[in-house]
Amino acid sequence: MIKPTVQQLLPAFAAVLALLAVMPADANCIDESAAEARTDATPIEGAGGSDPRENLHNLVREALRRSQAIGAAKLLAEAAAIDVKETRATRFPTVNVGGTIGSTRSEVGGVEEARGKQGRGTFSVTVPIFDGGRISDLTDWRESLAEAARFGHINAQEQVALQTVSLAIERSRYHQQAQVYQQYARKMSCLVEALQTIVRADRGRQSELVQAQKNQKQAEVSYAQTLSTVRQVETRLRRFVGEQLPANPVVPVTLMSVPNLPDVLAQAEGAPDIAQLTAQAEASKAFAESVKAQRWPQVSATVSGSEVRGVGNSGTWSAGINVSMPIFNAPVGHAVDSSRKRAEAARLQRADALESKRSRMTEVHDQAMSSFDRARRVVEVLRDSERLRNFTLQQWQQLGRRSLFDVMASEGDHYNLRVSYVNALYDGQQSNALLWSLGLGVQAQLK
Repeated sequence: MIKPTVQQLLPAFAAVLALLAVMPADANCIDESAAEARTDATPIEGAGGSDPRENLHNLVREALRRSQAIGAAKLLAEAAAIDVKETRATRFPTVNVGGTIGSTRSEVGGVEEARGKQGRGTFSVTVPIFDGGRISDLTDWRESLAEAARFGHINAQEQVALQTVSLAIERSRYHQQAQVYQQYARKMSCLVEALQTIVRADRGRQSELVQAQKNQKQAEVSYAQTLSTVRQVETRLRRFVGEQLPANPVVPVTLMSVPNLPDVLAQAEGAPDIAQLTAQAEASKAFAESVKAQRWPQVSATVSGSEVRGVGNSGTWSAGINVSMPIFNAPVGHAVDSSRKRAEAARLQRADALESKRSRMTEVHDQAMSSFDRARRVVEVLRDSERLRNFTLQQWQQLGRRSLFDVMASEGDHYNLRVSYVNALYDGQQSNALLWSLGLGVQAQLK
């Protein structure tokens, strides 16, 4: 038997819950039942007069704009790019000019030969000719570090985006839960009013009234606690996006679609954190080559000169090739070995991170599928629960075949199922957001 996909079941979720509105209900509380059915429906794109996807995208953009951590990462990336230019510039000639002005006096055998003012100027130009590829290797090292810093900036953006989306999902979750508890409290209030009428005629049923009042207060406590949680989540969200939060907390339906696992795994190597580790491994490899290049001769062309004016005018000029040949340098051998091992360690760290990411992707993908499957199953149970609670209420009020405890149990079970349904949906959405972050990133999915 072929199981339907989560995407195929999304319209069914809304349809089943909308069906609850037309099921039998007690006449005194029929409006409450209709309201419950509407609030449980699967979020629809554009509900509430605004686009949830655009709202979420705007929140992420504002969080990125306000984040000081991202600003710091951007400056580090820019600094790393300037380091590349610095290393490349070592290929150009080095020109130095110097000079002194002062008084001079010289004597030989106690006889003064010269005394007076004197000015001296010096000039030198040095051009690297051959260094065994050390400058090229150092440039590659800096370029890889700059690339790693750039991906570090992108990764910092993705972390802020994920936190923002995660908090937006939690805000929507607790808004939905608050509506469920509010409706539960109203339903209990409806029963309390009915029992108050009954108790006026039959004082022997006072205990039933107390039981209903107790359940009403418990529902009101749950509602108040959930509103407190909403405020706490919104406080954390405002830290990222400022005071302006969208009035509509509904999240986009794109978070309800679980991508295929092979597609998710294929995105692992392109993830910003893996790309950053790849660049760092390449940087370590290039640095090891630059250390190795110290064993080669260093050749440069040099032109230098000096002029003396004043007492003892003179001038000297020279040009030639400087060659420095390392014969014995014990520390270099150890430096080469250590740099090679660091490069290999960076490569293994990257491979381990990639393997760990793919394993995490598989785990989160299974969590998302499980959450949405749980939501589907809860919807099926909710359909029977809605019928049971209505029949139980009717039998208690109209036929006297059920006790109030049966009514309380069916009502409590029904609203607990509704909370379970909300949690299952939003657990799946949180898993989807994490899947986005583990792959190409949250921003790419929202665009």
